Formats: sequence, structure tokens, C-alpha cells
Amino acid sequence: MTPNVLAKRTYGQASAPTRTAGKLEYDVIARITHKLKEAAKQGKRGFPALAEAIHENRRLWTMLARFVADGGNGLPEQLRAQIFYLAEFTDHHSTKVLAGDANVRPLLEVNTAILRGLRSGAAAA
Repeated sequence: MTPNVLAKRTYGQASAPTRTAGKLEYDVIARITHKLKEAAKQGKRGFPALAEAIHENRRLWTMLARFVADGGNGLPEQLRAQIFYLAEFTDHHSTKVLAGDANVRPLLEVNTAILRGLRSGAAAA
């Protein structure tokens, strides 16, 4: 193996773009939101996919709630409280959607609003 090949193999990966935490958050929320939207479009026959997407969305919001409930979290207290409230809303509304008593649209709207906030925060940085 030549030194050039070895150098490219060793250092070539370092030149790959680094994904920031905000970009990762955005990508995860966008992926789940897309799954929710696509499953909802299928109507009743898409219920298994919708249930799976709702489960993923709940896991995401549960994780966000834990993150903002941590005393060492550096976000402003009011923002932490708002995120925690949205996590509670998402959990309760998800139950209603799965029972057939509510529409998935509010879950999509919440996620979309978070995506807009993440995008504008990244643009400001």
C-alpha cells in the first residue's frame, strides 16, 4: 500500500461534512414528520404505518421532555417549559389519533413548527 493510498484512507473521511447537533435534530424530526404525513395520506389502510410513525414521534417527544426536564439543561426556562408542554400534548393527542377520535394534523403542525424554529436558529447561527 502506497503512502498516498494510506493517507487518503486515513484522512479522507475527516474531510466529510460534519453534522451539527441541530442538523441531526432537524433530520430526525423531519423524517418522523414525513412518515406521519405519508401514513395519514393512506387513510384507514395506512393505519399500521400511522401507528408506527406515532410511536416514533412519541419516543422523540419523550426524549425531548427528558432533555428539557434535566436541571443542567442550558435552554431558557420558558422554552424548556414550552417544549415539555408540547411533549405532553403530543402524547395525549397521539392517544386520541390512535383511538380514531382525532386527526393527525395537530401532530404535524407541532413538528413543522419545531422544524421551522430549528431552521431559523441554524440560519441565525
